Amino acid sequence: MPDVQTLVNDFLIKLKKRKIEGSQATAKLTAELLRSVISSQRVPYTNQAGALIDAVKAVGEQLIAASPVELAVGNIVRRVLHIIREEDLSLTTAAMAGLNLSIVSDDEDDGEHDNYPVLSAAVVAAAARSTLRPPSLQTLLEDIPDTAAIPHTSSSGGDSEGKSKSGDKSSRSRKLKHDVIEAVNELIQDIGTCHEQIAEQAVEHIHHNEVILTLGSSRTVLEFLFAAKEKKRSFRVFVAEGAPRYQGHLLAKELVARGLQTTLITDSAVFAMISRVNMVIVGAHAVMANGGVIAPVGLNMVALAAQRHAVPFVVLAGSHKLCPLYPHNPEVLLNELRSPSELLDFGEFSDCMDFRSGTGSPLLHVVNPTFDFVPPKLVSLFITDTGGHNPSYMYRLIADYYSADDLVVQRRPATGS
Repeated sequence: MPDVQTLVNDFLIKLKKRKIEGSQATAKLTAELLRSVISSQRVPYTNQAGALIDAVKAVGEQLIAASPVELAVGNIVRRVLHIIREEDLSLTTAAMAGLNLSIVSDDEDDGEHDNYPVLSAAVVAAAARSTLRPPSLQTLLEDIPDTAAIPHTSSSGGDSEGKSKSGDKSSRSRKLKHDVIEAVNELIQDIGTCHEQIAEQAVEHIHHNEVILTLGSSRTVLEFLFAAKEKKRSFRVFVAEGAPRYQGHLLAKELVARGLQTTLITDSAVFAMISRVNMVIVGAHAVMANGGVIAPVGLNMVALAAQRHAVPFVVLAGSHKLCPLYPHNPEVLLNELRSPSELLDFGEFSDCMDFRSGTGSPLLHVVNPTFDFVPPKLVSLFITDTGGHNPSYMYRLIADYYSADDLVVQRRPATGS
């Protein structure tokens, strides 16, 4: 079996050469790679969580740099970092709870417990710092035990206590690593089933005799529409072709193959057809912290048409596409330019490429962006694998998946001796 560094290098090459298609596949492979990194990491005697975080950040920084436009990579790296912090906090809280219970059971010091401060307040403070929002009152009431005290160390039995503590730390180290890997496995499973989780909600949003408009090709949209048909919903789908890659042609063929009534239209016909549409349902490349959507090029035009005619604009996105960054963050690459050959044939327009102006630049420039940015005010509803959410709620939902310390994935600088 190849070592972890070989796996990392192979994955970096695939990212740079765009050999992985789709955010779901990219997210799942990223999570599997980070699981291997964690599994092979030797955890030190102290600061086990810090060692795992440094190892994940070291690899994550390379992955993000290899494909900055694929935001799902950074999302999964940050999700795994958040998992490590959560599992470490959970073990720390459990250890303190056990310690507090043993102290409370000591009959000799029963009258002195009220004179000591509560230890678990530090745990709550750590939890508050590791999230994007402060803890709620309910969280504080649930997490702080009624009785807790500062432990007294006895001079007798020091050797046995030292051995016990050493064994506890060793077992805690193994448990932390085990729990993190189990949580990452659950993350991988959630990524793999996100289409099914979203599709289960289709019957709540699509009704009889409705007309649905979409643009381009999205497997999430395909499964969502097909799930509604399986529930005996009768409706028609307008598919805008999604020039210049014409991914809408592929989606139209898939819909027809699954027995859905489908009409293929040009992108320029969206405004003409939108008045006949009951709902716009589209996929997304990424959902930003402010509720804005990075989506295939052309969707901003569709969103504007939907707003103009008061048609609901619904975005389907798995939780791996929820990004904790804002569009203005320097770490976010909002777009990339694709080859001009998708727009025109070079042989036919080669005479326009001559440098005749004398300024060192051709007369004809071809701009072929990949994505559009749809502002949150144009989105009516987000449907994720956790349910439907308003755009104004997305920052709260995203806060549950990430820690504020991990927004910028960067290793700590090495301190000199």
